[in-house]
Amino acid sequence: MNTRRFSGAVMMAAWLALPGAALAGEIHEVHMYKYRFEPAEITIKAGDTVRWVNKERRAYHNVWFRELGEAATSELFPEETYEKTFEAPGDYPYVCEPHEKRHSMTGVIHVVE
Repeated sequence: MNTRRFSGAVMMAAWLALPGAALAGEIHEVHMYKYRFEPAEITIKAGDTVRWVNKERRAYHNVWFRELGEAATSELFPEETYEKTFEAPGDYPYVCEPHEKRHSMTGVIHVVE
C-alpha cells in the first residue's frame, strides 16, 4: 500500500470537510488580439478568475481597471498573461491604456452571484 498517496487523500478529504473550504472558481480566458479584447464582454460568477492572454505577434497591451482606482498592469508582450479574481458581483469596465483611444480597446467583466 502506498502510504503517501493514502495520506494525501486523507488530508484532502479533511480539508474539503472544513467549514468554508471551497475549491477555486473557474478560469476564463480573454484574448488580446488585433487590438481588441476577445470577448469584449464576459459574464462570470463571483470567485472566478479572468486570465488575459496577449495573442498578438508583436504588439504589447495592458489591462487597466481605471474606475477601480487601480494602476494599469505592466505591459504584456505576446503570450504573456495577467490574472485577476473577482470576488464581488458587479460590472468591471477596463481598457488597454495604450490602445484605448486609437483602437477603442475596451472590455467589461460582469460578475454575478
